[in-house]
Amino acid sequence: MAVAAKNVAVPVWRMTLAKWAYNKSYFPSLGMMRDDCLYETDVVKEAIKRLPNNVYDARQFRMSRAIYLSCNKDTLPKDEWTKIEEDELYLQPYIAEVERERDIKREWNKQ
Repeated sequence: MAVAAKNVAVPVWRMTLAKWAYNKSYFPSLGMMRDDCLYETDVVKEAIKRLPNNVYDARQFRMSRAIYLSCNKDTLPKDEWTKIEEDELYLQPYIAEVERERDIKREWNKQ
């Protein structure tokens, strides 16, 4: 079902609006990705623990740089902003895995 949804053509106006809204957000100007801005619930914290070392290190670098820039009331040069095409939801597969495991555990505890 999810594969079929990816093949659906997105109207041009919707992509234009999405790009505009993305660029108006604060986090791309700090070099962050969407998954860097997630509220850290127990599920997200567990997903972060499961990240490969190189992905975790890149996340930590982006977070440190964003904090530094924010404290100095500065942003990255426009050419270094995160572009919507480069922004990947790197944490989502791990979040889904943790949620699946928690659902299985809940079902197991019901029995």
